[in-house]
Amino acid sequence: MRSWEHRIEWEEFIMAKFAIWAEVEAKPGKEKEVAEFLKSAQALAEREQGTLTWYALQLGGPRFGIFDTFADEKGRDAHLNGEIAKALFAKAQELFAKEPQVHKLEILAAKGPGSAKAKSA
Repeated sequence: MRSWEHRIEWEEFIMAKFAIWAEVEAKPGKEKEVAEFLKSAQALAEREQGTLTWYALQLGGPRFGIFDTFADEKGRDAHLNGEIAKALFAKAQELFAKEPQVHKLEILAAKGPGSAKAKSA
C-alpha cells in the first residue's frame, strides 16, 4: 500500500444549529416568475458567509419554500437582514398571494457533513 492510502483527510465542517423555513405562495399565473426569482437568489446566498446551506424548493402548485441553515444566531440574523430577505419582501406584492411566512427553527438532530461523532486520520 502506498503511504497516501493510509491517510484519510477530513474537512472541517461546521455543525448547523439554527435554520429558517420560509414559505411563499405565488399569485395565480406567477409561478414561473417566482421559481426564476428564487433560482436567482442562489448567487446572493453563496456570498453569505454565515449561511451554511440554502435551498429553494417548489412544493407543488403555487407553493414554494426556502430552507437555510446556520451555525449561530449571528449568521441567521445576518441572513434575515441581508439581500435575499430584502429582495423577497420587495417582490412580495408583485409575486405573492400573501405575505411570506418565515419561521426561525432550532436544529435538534441532523445527518450530514459535520454530524459525525469521530474524526480521525
